[in-house]
Amino acid sequence: MSPADWPVELSGVTESIVTTLGPNDRWNVAALGLSAAGDGRVTARTWGRTRTRRNFDERGGGYVQFTRDLVDFVEAACSIREEETPVLDSADAWSRVTVEESDAGTTDGTRWVEWTLRPVESSVERRAVPTTNRARCAVVEATVAASRLGAPGYDDEALRSRIAYFESVVDSCAGERERSAWERFEELVEF
Repeated sequence: MSPADWPVELSGVTESIVTTLGPNDRWNVAALGLSAAGDGRVTARTWGRTRTRRNFDERGGGYVQFTRDLVDFVEAACSIREEETPVLDSADAWSRVTVEESDAGTTDGTRWVEWTLRPVESSVERRAVPTTNRARCAVVEATVAASRLGAPGYDDEALRSRIAYFESVVDSCAGERERSAWERFEELVEF
């Protein structure tokens, strides 16, 4: 099979949702930050002994998805969610990828693995005119802060302060879907 192109332009760190097939033949749903290098390479890191790391290691790939649905993103980032099929209904675009371990190490006592991702199949499901909603960005950043709570090398009080700030952004800037995402975040995360 010839390699495919990514269905979206990637630069810096792009947050995505990844589904990986687990040993129970269900698709684990998780958040995954994609790092685009200047040489066209795309990498992602898994931290600790996550289901995504295990499934990447055992299956060699998964489905990277790009969605505007914040509730799906919050659930991917903050809960254990499994699906029968690999592509979420909310995916605006997706790529089936192969992964290869390209680096590994330990930071502040937590083992990480860096993976190089290569798309082998891609699809654009919906095209949308992008808008910038501060509450959307705040919800995403809150999930990143929440993922670091209790992790060695991070200050929990500073993370809780960041989350409180993001909550104030959601309070003042959110639309209906952003408010629903924040409510789901509060159900899933103790902060």
